[in-house]
Amino acid sequence: MKEKTAEGVRLDKWLWAARFYKTRAVAREMVEGGKVHYNGQRSKPSKLVELHAVLTLRQGNDERTVSVLGITEQRRPAAEASQLYEETAESIAKREKVALARKMNALSMPHPDRRPDKKERRDLMKFKHGGEA
Repeated sequence: MKEKTAEGVRLDKWLWAARFYKTRAVAREMVEGGKVHYNGQRSKPSKLVELHAVLTLRQGNDERTVSVLGITEQRRPAAEASQLYEETAESIAKREKVALARKMNALSMPHPDRRPDKKERRDLMKFKHGGEA
């Protein structure tokens, strides 16, 4: 693994190399959009990543908190990429709890077999808006 410690690696490049995002462009958008926090603060994609920094990432409904264990700018296989970081125990527990809540919600509110037709949509709108529409 090619290590870069003297200069460091850009945050968006590290996120891509660690396989959190599929492309550097997506990683850059997530950092610019405030979905990635570096040591508890928003940062720019050009921020240099340091060892033992704490990153908080939002990916869809999941939020991960990871500690940086290695720095590289090359995208390697997933087995090697997972050695670049370590997810905190609290983060794992929180993600599992949210996933379970999502699963339970899906079981208690199943989707209908088909979409409502025009009359059913109108009835739903009347019900939601209290007789209007």
